[in-house]
This record gives sequence, structure tokens and C-alpha cells, in this order.
Amino acid sequence: MAAKDALGRRGEDLAVEYLQRRGFVVLSRNWRCRDGELDVVAVDQTRLVVCEVKTRSGTAFGEPAEAVTRSKAARIRRVTQAWLSEHQVRWCEIRFDVVAVLAPPGGPVTMQHYESAF
Repeated sequence: MAAKDALGRRGEDLAVEYLQRRGFVVLSRNWRCRDGELDVVAVDQTRLVVCEVKTRSGTAFGEPAEAVTRSKAARIRRVTQAWLSEHQVRWCEIRFDVVAVLAPPGGPVTMQHYESAF
């Protein structure tokens, strides 16, 4: 596995652990269709939460959450529609979050959870 892929996997694992500690129930991880992928689909007490996880080892190219551009957010919304269709969910409240993980080599991991990020 490439270093970038391993970093991304570690960030997603940490994000899922964080969400579960906060009471989220994870329904899907890395769900794919022809239009793209959803990192985490979960439910909290009242709604479906689609969570994009962005992991970086440093901020030389910006903060992790800055990688969720308008076009990326639009793609996540389209893929969410495919997820809803495949899982036969007709209607529910949906929130789109970002979990930004900063995992510098040899340093402490920090995480920011941006609710209703887009």
C-alpha cells in the first residue's frame, strides 16, 4: 500500500472511531459507485450524516478541510443520491460533514469535525 493510501486509511479509521465515540452508527465505509465514493455514511440521533474524511501529514498544501472544493461537494451530493437509491431510502434528513485529520510523522494527531460543512 502506498504511503498516501496508508495515511488516508489511518485517517478514516481515526475518524470512524471518533464518530462512534460521539454516538454515530456507521452504515457504510468507502461506498463506491460509478460516480465516486463516500468515505463514511452514518446516522446520529436524528439524521443521516455523510462524512468526507480528509487526512494530511502537514499543512504545506493547506489545511485538510480545504481540499473539499465546491466540485468535490457536488460530487459527494450526487454519490449520496446513488447511495440512497441503492439502500432504498426514500426520504430522510441529511447532513454533510467533513472530518479533517492532521497526522504529522512522529507528532500528535489532531482532528476537526465540521458539521454541515457543505
